Amino acid sequence: MKILHLISQRPELTGSGMYVQAVIREAEKRGHDNYFLSGIPEKDAPELAGIDPKQCAFVRFEGGDLPFPVVGMSDVMPYRSRRFSALCPREVDAYETTFSEALARAVEAFSPDLIHSHHLWVVSALARELFPGIPMVTSCHGTDLRQFKTCPHLGERVQPACSRIDGVMALTRAQAREIASVYGIPGARIHVVGGGYDDARFAPAGKSAPPPVEILFAGKLSRAKGVPWLLRALSLLTDLPWRLHLAGSSTGTELGLCRDLAEPLKGRVVFHGMLDHDALAALMARSHLFVLPSFFEGLPLVLLEALASGCRIVATSLPGVREVLGEAPAGCVRLVDLPSLKSADEPHGADEPQLEVMLAGALKDQILSAMDSPEIDVASASRILAPFTWAGVFERIQGVYDKVTEGGQAGGGSAGGMRLG
Repeated sequence: MKILHLISQRPELTGSGMYVQAVIREAEKRGHDNYFLSGIPEKDAPELAGIDPKQCAFVRFEGGDLPFPVVGMSDVMPYRSRRFSALCPREVDAYETTFSEALARAVEAFSPDLIHSHHLWVVSALARELFPGIPMVTSCHGTDLRQFKTCPHLGERVQPACSRIDGVMALTRAQAREIASVYGIPGARIHVVGGGYDDARFAPAGKSAPPPVEILFAGKLSRAKGVPWLLRALSLLTDLPWRLHLAGSSTGTELGLCRDLAEPLKGRVVFHGMLDHDALAALMARSHLFVLPSFFEGLPLVLLEALASGCRIVATSLPGVREVLGEAPAGCVRLVDLPSLKSADEPHGADEPQLEVMLAGALKDQILSAMDSPEIDVASASRILAPFTWAGVFERIQGVYDKVTEGGQAGGGSAGGMRLG
């Protein structure tokens, strides 16, 4: 099968970008012919392992096809970016026109049997409108649901076309229900396929005996990811022997805030910047505890990678996290409840001190557990992780491909799907 893969932002520096790369590599193993279209900065072409550069096309931002930076699906990206909420009508029109032209060129050059886009947002809506006769599936990553809420003027624009996509793939059952509610897509067309991790790269390794307990965060250094909250919580635990590693980047005031909060911790916080997958895997292998205190996530693949690497976990009790890790033994995973939020990914200011105390309590428990026993229960972790290898995830994706392409059912969304639980 000839598959055109679409993502509107940089494919090498975000979780959704890693997801689409993994999907393309698994599709290659199945004998599919793949073509890839994404957005990148004019002067920064990505190196995509295992993906033929001759089978790639790009919309170039910052002086190429569009004058402004890549527009990110999150408001804070690990690279220079624009927010959808900040685009003026003229910029939105230019964005849509440029991607429409790129899509038309890709379809003419490649003649795909199937389009697989990522994010139920502007580019997916354009692809559905432009090519109603080509079967189409879209993977939801959660940030599209957030954009729908924070940019209602664009949500109204994309909803009709997104609701006609033949198959939508969700990370979790909770996300599938939200997709049905927000976009008006029948449950029969929504398929829960999950997310995956590279089980060859992320695997248990012997942990060194503390002290210190090595704590790792990987992701955007932003308020939405909870990094300031994490640093304030650790400032309550300076009597314990820990060292925090921050793997990731940010821009502007959010990065400055994180550095300011780390300053009083006197060298116990290490800023690594952006790491490639091999470097991140090596850092996870020697870390005892992984922390993800986000206020908004779909299914964070980094939690699967951390658990596979033998890390204890502290994370916020978000729906997708609970669905995957909620049954894990407390010795492996501690989840921290969140209060109601002021917006999709921002707490009320009055709740922040209590949040810091709750996170500090979970961190203290896991730090003490790691000091007592550096290794986790590998058998329990393996049972949790079994459905989430990329081979297993792609098996479910292939099932969706098969459903939407059989019988020529493009554009109308009549293919059967997994019923929502």
